[in-house]
Amino acid sequence: QLVESGGGLVQAGGSLRISCVASGSDISRVDMAWYRAAPGKQREVVATIMDGGGTTYIDSVKGRFTISRDNAKNTMYLQMNNLKPEDTAVYFCNAILSRDQGSWGQGTQVTVSS
Repeated sequence: QLVESGGGLVQAGGSLRISCVASGSDISRVDMAWYRAAPGKQREVVATIMDGGGTTYIDSVKGRFTISRDNAKNTMYLQMNNLKPEDTAVYFCNAILSRDQGSWGQGTQVTVSS
């Protein structure tokens, strides 16, 4: 089970750190990603972190978001700085490959006001 938390309402330019805790499965050796679904848009990958620690980001969040993981806590994080209204979305975590994916959680709502 994947449980996301840490979202909220923040003004443009603000910061949030969201978390993803996995229970019942070990995500420490799984290539993971943060996804988001904005109103009226399909879910998209925002950032990825590989088993070896390598990370990737979509262009719109490069330099502002940082993905990380704490394997001892079976937890993944997304530090989001200099947030923009277009970052408003429900954020989800899950594995990258469909064969590794668990059930989707409820996500955590991030709302950025202008």
